[in-house]
This record gives sequence, C-alpha cells and structure tokens, in this order.
Amino acid sequence: MTETREGSGFRLPILQGILPIDRAGVRRDIIAGFTLAALSIPGTMGYTKIIGTPVITGLYTILIPMSLFALFGSSRHLSVNADSATAAVVAAGLAGMAVQGSSEWLALCSLIALMAAAFMFLARVMRLGFLADFLSRTVLTGFLTGVGVQVSLLEVSGLLGLSRIGNHPLAQIVHDLKSVGETNPYAVAVSLAVLAIIVGGRRISPKIPGGLIAVLAAIVVSWALSLDTHLETLGAVPSGLPTLGLPQVDWSWPLLWKLMPIALACFVVILSQSAATSRAYAARFSDRFDENVDMVGLGMANVGAGLSGTFIVNGSPTNTEMVASGGGRSQISQLTTSVIVLLVLLFLTGPLAHLPTAVLSAIVFLVALKMIDVKGMTRIFVEARAEFWVALLTAATVVVVGVEQGIVLAMVLSLLDHVRRGYRGNNSVIVADKRRKGWQMVPVSTPRQIASGVLVYRFSHSLYYANAAQFAEEVLFLVKARAQPPLACLCVEAAAIGDVDFSAAAMLRDTGQALREQGIRMVFAHLSMDVRAQFERHGITESLGEHAIYGSIHAVVAEYEAQPGKGEAAAANGSAAPA
Repeated sequence: MTETREGSGFRLPILQGILPIDRAGVRRDIIAGFTLAALSIPGTMGYTKIIGTPVITGLYTILIPMSLFALFGSSRHLSVNADSATAAVVAAGLAGMAVQGSSEWLALCSLIALMAAAFMFLARVMRLGFLADFLSRTVLTGFLTGVGVQVSLLEVSGLLGLSRIGNHPLAQIVHDLKSVGETNPYAVAVSLAVLAIIVGGRRISPKIPGGLIAVLAAIVVSWALSLDTHLETLGAVPSGLPTLGLPQVDWSWPLLWKLMPIALACFVVILSQSAATSRAYAARFSDRFDENVDMVGLGMANVGAGLSGTFIVNGSPTNTEMVASGGGRSQISQLTTSVIVLLVLLFLTGPLAHLPTAVLSAIVFLVALKMIDVKGMTRIFVEARAEFWVALLTAATVVVVGVEQGIVLAMVLSLLDHVRRGYRGNNSVIVADKRRKGWQMVPVSTPRQIASGVLVYRFSHSLYYANAAQFAEEVLFLVKARAQPPLACLCVEAAAIGDVDFSAAAMLRDTGQALREQGIRMVFAHLSMDVRAQFERHGITESLGEHAIYGSIHAVVAEYEAQPGKGEAAAANGSAAPA
C-alpha cells in the first residue's frame, strides 16, 4: 500500500518526509541534494524568464519554499520549487495588469502564491485531496503539451536576440519572422553552444549537470570577451537573503477577485501534478504518503514563496526524478539543496551579472520542448481516438487562447469525460451457467431468468438524477420481455450502488409501485449498510414492502425455489443456484 489517509495510524504532523532517518542513506541523500542543486539552479533562473520576474527570485523558490515542504509535506520524494506550467499560468493571467519585471509585477506574483496557499489550506480542511483525480491523464497531457508549445515559441526571440513584444506565442512568432533580419549573431552562437552542451551532456549521462556547466562556461566566456557589449546580459544581481513580508500591493477585494481565477488555476495544476508525482514515487519505492498532508506542505511552501518575495511553486516531476536517479530517498536531499542555494545567495551572485540572457532562453526552450509529450499524444491517438481530440483541443486552447483558459477547459473536459463514462452504467442480467453450474452475466437485451419466475438485474453505478431514467427504462424493458414462467420477482443486484440521491429515490418508489401493480416484486440484494440507511431515509424500503432487502442473490433464489412447485420448474429451466 502506497498511500495513507486520516486514521490509518499515528504519524507526526511534520517531518513525515524525513523521519525515520535511514542513517546508511544520509550520505546518499546529501549527494543527491548536490546533484539537484547543480541541475535546478539554472532551471529556476530560466523559469523567471517565463513568469517575468528578476532572475534572483528563481533562487528564492529553492531557499524557503523547498525547505518548508520538506518539513511539512508527507512525500519523501517530491521536490517543490519553481515550475514552468504554473509560471506560464501566472504570466498569462497577469498580462496587462502590470509591467513584467517591475516591483508591482513581482508583488502580484507573490500575492498569487499566497492565494494559492489559501486554496490549499481550505482544500485540506475540507479533505478535497481527491480532486486531484478529476484532472484526467488525457487532458493533463494535452495541457502540458500546449504549455510546452507556447513557452517554446515565446523563447525563440531570446534565442535569436530579438525583442519580446508580449505573451501571445502566435503574435510573437510572427514578429520574430518579420524581424529575422535583426538577429543578433552573438546571441545565436551562445544559444547554440548552450543547447549543444545540455543535449550532449544528456546523451552521455543524465547525471551530467549540462545546465550548470553551460551557465558557468557562459559566465566565464562573457566576462573574458566582454560579451555584454554585444548582447544582453543579466546585469547586477543582488546578493543576500530575501526580505520577508507581505507583498506591497493594494489589498482590496476588487484586486483579489481579479486574481482569483489565476490562483485557482494554479491550485488545480499544483494539486494534480504534485499528487500524481507523489503517488508515482511512493508506489515506486513502496513508501506511504498522504495527499492531504502534502496539501499542507504545498500550502506552506507557497506561503514561504509569497512572504519571501518570489513566485508560486509546485511539485516538479523533473526535479523529483533528478533526486531519485541520484539516490535520494528522503527530503534530506531537498534540505541539502536549500543550504547550497543559501551559500550561493550569500557569496556567489556577483558573477551572474555577466550571464547572457540567451543562456536562460536556451535552457527554458529545452524545458519547454520536453513538456511537449509527442509520445504521450501518439499513444492516446492509437489507444483512444476520441480522447486524443480532447487532448488536442486542450493543447490548442492553451496556445491560441491562453494558459488560464486552457486549464479551465481541461477541468471541464475532465468532468464531462467522467460523467460521460459513468452516468450510463454497463448493466447486465445475471443468469444460470448450465455448463459450469454457476452464474454468468448477459446483456440486458437478452435476458433470462435465473430461477423460475426470478430475474436478476445488475446495476453497475450509483443511482442519481442522470441515470435514474436508464434504470427505470431497463427494468420496465425486462418486465415486458416475454418470460416463461411469468415473472414473479425482479431482483436488483446492488453491490455497485454506492449512493442514491433524491431523484433516484423517487424513481425507485415509482418503479416499485409500477411493478407491484403487475404482480411483480422488486427486491434488492447486496445493498451496503450506507445505502440501506439511504433507503430507509428516502422511504424506499417502506414502499417496496416487507422482506425486500436480501443479503445475497442466493437468498432470493432459495426463497423462490422453496415455494411449492418452483423447484421442479427451476430444475427444468436449468437455473439452479450454484453451490
């Protein structure tokens, strides 16, 4: 079992990702932390280009937020820091509200992190961790693919040394094509060199920190050749620790209401992506995790981000895999990475002034290309053609309309897909299997009696307003079907019925009355205790009459076979109950 929930045993409310400490594995965890630092520092700096904040804020996402999740989360593996998907959501949502890179823009980014944290805490109180299951793999693949296409198109200008005109990828790529004659050859050379180093390093070994090597090499070459006179560099990067405090914004309801959709979209992405990653690695290493505790950890991480002057953070599948492949098996790895970033902030930010911005564009471009899941989309196309078009529509919406609209569409399509699959159950009739002397299921369209005068109808879903009509229609069809001998009892096998709402309850009372007028009893078998209580509350049990609830189909069959003359007819029908 890879997951634990409330009441499954006592665990400390903090340090669940660290305790118990495997002393033999501490050295391995620390080494994995160094690896994560080498690979994630350049990546988080690159994500600042997506969201439009100062480069130093990328390092801030590793310092406090990563440490807070390590202390308050339950997953031993999930790595939490800057993420391309949520960065793109925020950048798209804030477009036009402030100038990218300004203090006002950064304050709004921090406020969104605090608002997303509030959603996390609210979801924890209401135990809504299960909502992560409602963003289907299909639309999530389409959404992330769309984000990858969008971000990669936006970074082409940085690779070529051209100006950025906005956050709409199609408008930006048209501008780039018109301005291709103004391409900066120095920026192109730097970009190609960075791409070659990172891609080449990956081909040799995934453990090679190609991004870090490219950043260090670019800094040295830029300083030695004075490249800042030929292309754009970061310029002075402040050193020291972030200043803690609330974002300096107008804390008004109109502003909070305007930011609410952005924060909610980020909350959905964080919840689904982080839960999926935690669940996958808990299963891989046979660990336990609690998605509700993880929500507290993610909420604390975003509180840390909002109060330390940086932007929203998320569980990163890429960084989590970096730690796992490096041998890390607990959050000690992430704490090690935070300590390394602390040292960088205190002593090593000066050289970053010489870093060409084209380097960050190349890093982000590769990250974006990795998000374009061609293999996943192809597999969906081969295995589930209808779902492929849903994923493609989601991706296209992200690219053409926007990231925020894309995540809303993804949520809606996931829920519609769930309703489409679930509301009309694949119901059946349980009949006797003469060859195996047992029972089998046949389609509702070809019903047979399981015993003389007894027909068993299996309903495969909870009963609610959307499928109540299907239940009534199929029951009436079964009653009208010609049967010999005449039908005396219709038994509903109800093991799959987990809930009955008000509309369905009214339908059951009416259907039971209609059958009773035809001299047919409607009874239920295998009802759970919770559904029995609902039957009592809705008056269904009373309307069906006495002895309408049975513990098993065997009990129903046995009762009717025991009636005078029924046993012989059952034997002749070849439908005796199995032993």
